[in-house]
Amino acid sequence: MNTTKFILKNKSIKIIADDNTVVNNQTLEGLIKKNLLVLQENNIKRNDNVAIVLNNSIDFVVSFFSIVNVAVSAPLNPNYTEAEFSFYFKDLKPKVVICNFEDSHPAVICAKKNNIRVIKIEEFIFKEALNKKSKLSKKYKSDSKDIALILHTSGTTSRPKMVPLTHKNLINSSQNIGKTLNLSKKDKNIVLMPSFHIHGIVASILAPLVSGGKIVILPKFNALSFFKSLEKHSPTWFTGVPTMLQAILDRASRNTKVISASKLKFIRSSSASLPTSILVEIEKTFKVPVIESYGMTEASHQMTSNLLPPKKRKVGSVGVPVGIKVKTVNDNFKKLKVNDVGEILIKGKSILKKYIASKEINKNSFVKGWFRTGDLGYFDKEGYLYISGRIKEIINRGGEKISPKEVDEVFTSYKKVNKAVSFAVKHPKLGEDIAIAIVLNNNFKCTANELKEYAKNKLANFKIPKQIFFLKEIPLGATGKIQRIGLAKKLGLEK
Repeated sequence: MNTTKFILKNKSIKIIADDNTVVNNQTLEGLIKKNLLVLQENNIKRNDNVAIVLNNSIDFVVSFFSIVNVAVSAPLNPNYTEAEFSFYFKDLKPKVVICNFEDSHPAVICAKKNNIRVIKIEEFIFKEALNKKSKLSKKYKSDSKDIALILHTSGTTSRPKMVPLTHKNLINSSQNIGKTLNLSKKDKNIVLMPSFHIHGIVASILAPLVSGGKIVILPKFNALSFFKSLEKHSPTWFTGVPTMLQAILDRASRNTKVISASKLKFIRSSSASLPTSILVEIEKTFKVPVIESYGMTEASHQMTSNLLPPKKRKVGSVGVPVGIKVKTVNDNFKKLKVNDVGEILIKGKSILKKYIASKEINKNSFVKGWFRTGDLGYFDKEGYLYISGRIKEIINRGGEKISPKEVDEVFTSYKKVNKAVSFAVKHPKLGEDIAIAIVLNNNFKCTANELKEYAKNKLANFKIPKQIFFLKEIPLGATGKIQRIGLAKKLGLEK
């Protein structure tokens, strides 16, 4: 059974726009059948990739379920530059791009340059299908073993690589989250996370719908309008990254009446570490538990989670495994005892089988069927996991994952730059931010603003380092190699 069919089993589901437009089960089924005709007309077949470049909207949700019913969905960040779209399109080789942007948008420009068919949303989602009763066509029906979704994840030594997730992966992860949070058809959440992010797709959209609940699609997270949405839609829960929760908390004192009248049962945090002080303050302000969890794209999002009362929540911990196996190992991949720090490995039905990448990358990513997360941690005596560090060099900027190598390549392509090494620096709100060390070519002078301007059209804004350090030479490790991890400390930026 594929994800679309699994969702449509739930007759109680509702997808609600911020303006209160509602798509129910029957309407969704009718739209999907109409969209199938458009995909057929464009020669979209099983296992073909279809890129979606849309902001959060009912259009995205309907497009996503229409595509995964017959093909592979590949959502991309609408804020990417033309250079970034060029990379992703080259990687994905999509048959078509679904979007609702003008011809001047980088995705449309790039698609046309690469002779990729662009389907505007008005061609795709047929409004006349509303309220029509219809059954899904079985002609191109994908099944549980087929790839449903491809997302890119940041690599440590290369450009972002493709993570293929099957229908089985997505359904299992959604069920695990539903079980963790005790979701039912009575629940409603507001979608704050972007829909090109695994957290947004699985936790914000799929998990509540698999549980038969309702979702409210906000166009984009905005801390200023969040409380209006909270009052208007009366959600029972929502999930976000720590930076979102901090922004909400910053405005909470001006919205005490809305908070006291809310129907929230809990608030969920994932994708980055939530500072303990923020967690405690949110619980005090909203008077509901904050459920912190641990997830990654390769695991179809959630791996471990704290639990709802009356079960235990442990501040500082990312909780217990739910629906998958998790263990910590030493350098020889031997399982560690309680409180011993080691690499975190995962195994289960929601975890990818392999990257769409070289044999070497896959060989290094798995050990006897266990996926290597690249994170370091330990279990306490009650089986709660604590994250203590990272082996991989990925920079986690408030939930946005950045490949340092990708940033390095952009800056070293500038004629004045000899070497460039980007690295993580601690940030009070984001957890981590990105900085970069630059060595200029001889006889060249350059400013930080000049480099930022050069990178502006080559990298999404969140990937451009705010701090740029000009050095005569990059500090080396004991073996003579550049060590990205720990560079902030070597430069005196951290104790």
